[in-house]
Amino acid sequence: MDLHDVVKYPLATEKSLKLMESENKLIFVVDRRAKKPEIKAAIEMLFKVKITNVNSFVSVKGDKRAYVTFSPETPAIDIATNLGLMG
Repeated sequence: MDLHDVVKYPLATEKSLKLMESENKLIFVVDRRAKKPEIKAAIEMLFKVKITNVNSFVSVKGDKRAYVTFSPETPAIDIATNLGLMG
């Protein structure tokens, strides 16, 4: 699976912005077949960052979401700014 197939897009919701500030996490919508190690590897390679944890679940709408916790030396707000989620 290609890196861009694994990670579809970041979610910019009120909850995701709160998690970014309080827990250094971002939420991504990912391919339903992607496993946690694949999600971690894809995000680390795409954004050149270090990840400490990935939690995933399938939402009621049927899309798979990955809650990605970044290492302390990688502020999630920097990644969000690069992605255009922050003004």
